[in-house]
Amino acid sequence: MTSLAPDARLINDRLAHWAATTPDGEALTYLDRTWTWAQWDERVHRAAGALRGAGIGRGDIVAFLDKNHPACLELTYACGLIGAALAIVNWRSAGDEVQYAVNDCGARILVVGTELVPVVAAVRDRLGTVERVVEVTPGGGGDDEYEAWIAAAQPVGPDPEVTPEDVVLVMYSSGTTGRPKGVMLSQANMVAHTVHSQDGWEIEAGDKIMVAMPLFHVGGSSWFQVGPHDGVPSVLTRDPDGASLAGAILAGANRTFLVPAVLAQVLQSGADAIGVFGRLKTYCYGAAPMPAPLLRAAMQAWPDTEFLQVYGLTEVGGVATHLLPADHHDPEHPERVLSAGQPLPHVELRIVDPATLTDVSDDEHGEIWMRTPQLMKGYLGKPEATAQAITTDGWFRTGDVGRLDAHGYLYVEDRLKDMIISGGENIYSPEVERVLAEHPAVAEVAVIGIPDDTWGESVKAVVSLQPGSTATEAELIAWCRESLAKFKCPRTIDIVEALPRNPTGKILKRDLRAPHWAARDRAV
Repeated sequence: MTSLAPDARLINDRLAHWAATTPDGEALTYLDRTWTWAQWDERVHRAAGALRGAGIGRGDIVAFLDKNHPACLELTYACGLIGAALAIVNWRSAGDEVQYAVNDCGARILVVGTELVPVVAAVRDRLGTVERVVEVTPGGGGDDEYEAWIAAAQPVGPDPEVTPEDVVLVMYSSGTTGRPKGVMLSQANMVAHTVHSQDGWEIEAGDKIMVAMPLFHVGGSSWFQVGPHDGVPSVLTRDPDGASLAGAILAGANRTFLVPAVLAQVLQSGADAIGVFGRLKTYCYGAAPMPAPLLRAAMQAWPDTEFLQVYGLTEVGGVATHLLPADHHDPEHPERVLSAGQPLPHVELRIVDPATLTDVSDDEHGEIWMRTPQLMKGYLGKPEATAQAITTDGWFRTGDVGRLDAHGYLYVEDRLKDMIISGGENIYSPEVERVLAEHPAVAEVAVIGIPDDTWGESVKAVVSLQPGSTATEAELIAWCRESLAKFKCPRTIDIVEALPRNPTGKILKRDLRAPHWAARDRAV
């Protein structure tokens, strides 16, 4: 369907096209509200007017904190019109984490969902750059401050000074130094990703996109771009729970992107749920490892559904490689279902020896490097971290370990970074270790990811205690929950006499992880 519209330079170009050519066509459904292309485009222009009226312009940042909500999407496109950027904060964050992200990005306006107003209220006096907090309710209505704000605004058109290189999204990715980093994605990055990620499969007339991944995750915000780009309607769910997903499918949604954990939950929910999900034309999965037994069970349960695996990172706008549906059913190469597929158009891949920084041969392991127009502009306010991640000639060092076979299929098999992916959430071990190390009884700590058949990985900590000190597993987990989002907290903690170390004193995390992964196909 992309051939029906002109090429896009900015994220709003296609939205404007559909509003002009198919104004009464369905654009977006959320809970019990539906908007046409013309209605939604007007809301975006009013949101841009509200931001402009509040003094927001090119280079400014607005923050959003809520579960999935159309306001997040409207503000993304509104920022695109005026050259500002939207920083989407993980709504599962603890108060201290919210404070850090909002202050780090320097947001002048914070739009917050009703359910999360208490979280913001607790840290409001520490949000140094925020000039105004706007509350948004799940269902809209007369008492919705956000709705009143944009309704009172004068719509504004695109700022002619805006360029494709202007940052439009800031996505927070947990940091290896213990604090998240703001990934700056430009309008050019997002448009390139939307075009490249549809290689090998095509949206058709009558299709409807289900957006259930959280919008603070690149898998949610980037996946949403498909609908406005291709001119097909989208159904946005507030939560990725079974009832919401089933409701969206029954309303006609037939293309979706979800983490493998959702597959596991559906298969465990009985024949009715399996039957509903069988209506999907495309099930795109990624953001976490897919256990091979789970994939086989899903392909057997839904023989008419096309399965499409993707691998990528926030820093490249989402998807960088994909395993197309045909590869899921190739009898001559059954091993390829364990791969992450081949690179998207305009994505270059290298496998590099991290010690020598030279390319390795086919099927040899090394760090995955990639170069693409989708690559972020950098980490917000962190030039040194950006320089460490991106070489002077534009190669991004992913921190993932893998190999390329002779046919260009990528196998992701380990990590250089201390990262755990649980249910699609990136969790960096140092962030958790920093909190545990502050407990008065803890002498040293190592946090690792261990296999989890539902979530891909779960967080485990191994600690030793200070001489003469005592602490229980439950006490240490509760300590973490005071400062970290629940999904980052260890599910289990082993208390040991001492952690294993190499001759130079470095903790041997591989030794800690090895027993848990011994019977698995890969180490992530």
